[in-house]
Amino acid sequence: MSRHDPVDRHHPVHNPEIVGFTQAEIDETPVKVKWNSLGPGIVAAATGVGAADLVATLTAGSRYGYGLMWAVVLGVIFKIVLVEGTGRYYLSTGKTIFQGWRTLGVWTSWYFGIYIMIWGFVYGATAMSSVALPLSALFPEVDSKIFAIVSGLIGLGLVWINKYGLIEKLMTVLIGIMFFAVLVSAALTAPNLGEILTGLIPMIPGEEGAMFYVLGLAGGVGGTITLAAYGYWLREKGWNTPKWMKVMRYDNATAYVLTGIFVIATMIMGVELLHSAGLAISAGDRGLLDVGNVLADRYGQAFSIIFLIGFFAASFSSLLGVWHGVSLMFADFWTNFRKPADSLDQDDAPSLESKPARFYLIWLTILPMSLLFLERPIFLILLYGTLGALFMPFLAVTLLFLNNQRKLVPAKFRNRWFHNALLGLTALVFVVLGGYELIKAVAPLFGGGA
Repeated sequence: MSRHDPVDRHHPVHNPEIVGFTQAEIDETPVKVKWNSLGPGIVAAATGVGAADLVATLTAGSRYGYGLMWAVVLGVIFKIVLVEGTGRYYLSTGKTIFQGWRTLGVWTSWYFGIYIMIWGFVYGATAMSSVALPLSALFPEVDSKIFAIVSGLIGLGLVWINKYGLIEKLMTVLIGIMFFAVLVSAALTAPNLGEILTGLIPMIPGEEGAMFYVLGLAGGVGGTITLAAYGYWLREKGWNTPKWMKVMRYDNATAYVLTGIFVIATMIMGVELLHSAGLAISAGDRGLLDVGNVLADRYGQAFSIIFLIGFFAASFSSLLGVWHGVSLMFADFWTNFRKPADSLDQDDAPSLESKPARFYLIWLTILPMSLLFLERPIFLILLYGTLGALFMPFLAVTLLFLNNQRKLVPAKFRNRWFHNALLGLTALVFVVLGGYELIKAVAPLFGGGA
């Protein structure tokens, strides 16, 4: 039976409690894992790690030395748990993550619909500006707004042609450049291995607010909404039945372990370049320009150029991944939010050639260009921060419910006790962190500090 044929509910091998796959499909021999069984995980990881994540990790290193290395490792575990849960739900049910949320009630559609529109408008400008920063440092004679606009249009064009294989190859090249630039820069600093190992022992700095800094480092590096897009990239890859489960887990774990190595290298730079010299970097993406200047002063202009190229690769890979994956998520939302939740499966998820996907691509690219010329509206930024603080708790908590559903998830793919424990811990951390970020986001509305 083709995955695109309707499921015969009266077929003798079909489990009537499972919507989406026949029992034969559920029990099909798993595809063998090969060393190069990578694809969607690389796209998700490259999308999730952007310039803001690099700044957060560099700042942690400059502020606390290697003391929070353990939080980076914990963050990698959180991401593996969340993305594995997203992928497992898709492969075991034939439903996308949005279609799963629909089974939890109409409130999920209202929240997600408002969030994805506001997030996309603000993130579009942020992503284009982030790509422009290193290019402006490399070519100061060109206005940064030109780089920002051109990068957005290139991203739109690459995604518009709807060639997932091309996107995956480009992302692989970009993440390779990221790794090379950051690992070379970290190696230059001759890090202390003993201190790095000591940093793997959990500890909380004594200063006020340090706990939330730790949670932010563990929870904030490696993506937000893009974690939920993983199932859509599985679908684009053609990994769309339970037989791909082992390959998906290998793909996810390998990609995020590599991400962990990358983030650790970034923290090493923060410690050895900034902490040891008592230097601070600017807030936001501009902090990476400061790091480039430090590298130029200490090791020569060539290494600053290498780092800035890595900065560009990190920023553009995030832009490209969001333009692709989140557009698919929006198209799924727009096409299906009015349909009965129990009638949907992956065949109802539209492609990038659909009108909703192309509308969202334009929404991400063209409209946010106005924010490149104007001060961003404060209310929009506050709303963006508020909804953003709620998304990761939303994802973690809903996955805990989705992967325990008896009527949708086959028994062999439901959460085991360790899945529930890890997802529960992840959900708890993100609820606490989300609450803290929510208070920070709304405080200005009541005259408080941000």
